[in-house]
Amino acid sequence: MADFFSRSKKIHLGNVEQRVILFLGDLLASVIALALSLYIWREYSWRALLATGITEKRAERIFSIDIQVWVYLLPLIWLLLLIEIYEPIIAANRKKTQRGILIAAVIGFLGYALLFTLVRNPTSSLPRVVIGVFLVFAALLTWLWRSLFIQLYTAQGLARRVLIVGAGKAGGTLAKAYEELVPKPFHLLGYTDDDPDKIGSKVEGYRVLGSNKDLIKIIEEQNISDIVVAITGSMMGSTFQTILDIQEGGIFVTRMPTMFEEITGRVPIHHLETDWLIRSFVDETRVSAFYELGKRIIDLLGSVVGIIIFLLTLPFVSLAVALETGLPIFYGQERLGKGGKKFMLYKYRTMIKDAEPDGEARPAKVDDPRITRVGSILRKTRLDEFPQFLNVLRGEMSLVGPRAEREQLVEKFQKKIPFYRARLLVKPGISGWAQITQGYTSSTFDTSIKLEYDLYYIKHRTAGMDMTILLRTFWTVFGFKGR
Repeated sequence: MADFFSRSKKIHLGNVEQRVILFLGDLLASVIALALSLYIWREYSWRALLATGITEKRAERIFSIDIQVWVYLLPLIWLLLLIEIYEPIIAANRKKTQRGILIAAVIGFLGYALLFTLVRNPTSSLPRVVIGVFLVFAALLTWLWRSLFIQLYTAQGLARRVLIVGAGKAGGTLAKAYEELVPKPFHLLGYTDDDPDKIGSKVEGYRVLGSNKDLIKIIEEQNISDIVVAITGSMMGSTFQTILDIQEGGIFVTRMPTMFEEITGRVPIHHLETDWLIRSFVDETRVSAFYELGKRIIDLLGSVVGIIIFLLTLPFVSLAVALETGLPIFYGQERLGKGGKKFMLYKYRTMIKDAEPDGEARPAKVDDPRITRVGSILRKTRLDEFPQFLNVLRGEMSLVGPRAEREQLVEKFQKKIPFYRARLLVKPGISGWAQITQGYTSSTFDTSIKLEYDLYYIKHRTAGMDMTILLRTFWTVFGFKGR
């Protein structure tokens, strides 16, 4: 016991800390890339000019052009292009990281090429070679840094040895979610449980190592660094005291819902106490008036931009829809907003006429035969959503939030899915955490997963998270990943 209490606490990096490390490393890599690109431009361009026979005085006049301020913002622009790979689980995956960096570089090249074509000013524009060299160095240095991060992440995962206290449904759900992660954020050893019949058996492929009475002994034998408490019912007083003792001894103690949220970005709705909604959404989800004000200002600015794009694309989209399936171009549906308040939502029509002839509400599904060819393109590019910016302008919707749903579906799902109506605590959004993370919801189970993402957003929403969702939505549009 003395050895147990004398152990020192290990460094434990959560998702927030890992994102900060990723940001700082990417920022340093991009700043170095900018410095190298400016050095190469000045050094080699100078020599190239002199090699043409031009006088040094003339060359100095060429290099006297001031570098525009926006050039120094290239590192920040690069960080925005990397937004898709800032989730620690994604950042730890080599293939996804490599693909994300490559896509960021390609978008950077195409974006600058477009701007150079539309706003061409040879007397003050920085030579294109600087942008090209910057993107090459930024991609290379970022990949080297991310490779180092992957090594560090893997090392931390191997160092974290986790034990689940409770081998019931909650513990099994956590283990199942853990099995779906690639790479693994930690090393899961197994469970402890007070049920003697479970000891020695396996739950979701992991063995129940012993009773909760032997918790300290198991922690010492298995060199456990973290325990996750997955006991949803009443807890024995002796077990509670043991958990307090091991926390005092330097072991990280986490509740199952918290760990589940950390590794999945979802709230485990089927494993929550009945008073969770009150505790989480009264005590934990309060946001400041400044956040609400800032969100509304962003909504207004975003809706103005969205409406302009909507008006510019309206003739072309209308013609495409009309030529394929005729009129109407738009369709309207009554949806539920914040607090269950009804409002009319309009979208471009992307399905055949009379897609629901019996009047029964049916959500879209993968390869839905009701979706037209033009409709498929509109959905992939999210152009079908642009009429909703009018709803944002009127304050019925936000840029970010849960999907606005029909009353029929809300009534149907709230009978089958716990906490379903909690999604009406905030304004619905054009985009949201669930929309960019989860695909079509063709079943009650899929809908429950999507709700878990929605509730995670409601519980953790911040200005930074809203911005991340908006930027990842742009990735969805550029990558034709809309649904």
